[in-house]
Amino acid sequence: MVDELAGPFPQVSREFGSPAEVDAAVDKLQRRVSSLEQLDINPVFLRQTRGDQIVADEIRETISDVFGPNSPEFVDNRDLRIWTGPEHVGMTDAENVAATEDGRTHAIGILDALIKRLEKRKDELIAGTAPSTYFDRLDLHPRIREASRDLFLHGDHWEAVVAGRNALANYVRERSNRNDLGGVQLMRVAFSKDDPLLTFNDLTDQADFDEQEGLMNLFAGAVLPIRNLEGRSVSKGSDRRAIEYICLLSLLAHSLEDAKLGNKTQAATSSA
Repeated sequence: MVDELAGPFPQVSREFGSPAEVDAAVDKLQRRVSSLEQLDINPVFLRQTRGDQIVADEIRETISDVFGPNSPEFVDNRDLRIWTGPEHVGMTDAENVAATEDGRTHAIGILDALIKRLEKRKDELIAGTAPSTYFDRLDLHPRIREASRDLFLHGDHWEAVVAGRNALANYVRERSNRNDLGGVQLMRVAFSKDDPLLTFNDLTDQADFDEQEGLMNLFAGAVLPIRNLEGRSVSKGSDRRAIEYICLLSLLAHSLEDAKLGNKTQAATSSA
C-alpha cells in the first residue's frame, strides 16, 4: 500500500533527466493499463478476489513511484477507485458491473493522459528544450552539486551519490588539513568532541558537545559504503532515493562550510 501523506508537503513532480527514464516510466504505466483491460469485472469474481481494489492499489503505487509521493499526479489520484457513480444498499449485479466498467474506462483515461504527458516530456528532452530539472532547483552545496549533477542528469543516480560522497570527504580533508586520513576515521578525528579539528559551535556546555558528537556521527555515516551504492546485492534504487542521499550530503557540506577551526587546525595552519 502507498503511505498516506502526513502533512501539507509542497507538491513537487519528478523531473526526468533522459528519454530512457521516461520510457521506463511509460512502461510502468502501460502495465497498469493492461491490468485494467484484463480485469474480470464479474460481480461474483470481484467479491471473491477484490480484484478491482488490488488493481486500484497497484495504479496508485505506480503513480507514486513514477511521479513521486508528493507530486500533483499522485495527490490528484491517491483516492482512485475502479468505480464511477453513486453507491447505495441493494445495488443489483448489473448496476455494479456498469459502475465498475465506467470506473475502468475512467482509470484508463487517467493513465493515458499521464502517458501522453510523459511522451511530451520525452520529446522535449530529445529536442533539448526540457525545462530546468528538479535537481537544479535544489539549493545544493556547490561542492556536492558540481560532483553529482552531470551523473544524475545522465541517469547514473547512484554513481552521482558516490561522487557526492567522495566530494564531501575531500572537503573535510581540505578543511581539517588531514589528507592522511579517510572514511570514518577522518570524520571521527576531524569532529571529535575532544579537541576537534573542526567545530560546529563553541563547545561550552553539554548541548554543544551533543551537537558536535551528533554531527560527527552523521558525517561518519555519510561516508560509509552503502550496499545500494555499490550495487553488490541490492538493485539500484529510484532517483528519488538518490536525491535524498545527495541532499543529506549537501546539508553536511553546508554545515562544514560554517564550521570553525579547532585549536589543532589553527596551529597547523599558522605554522604552515
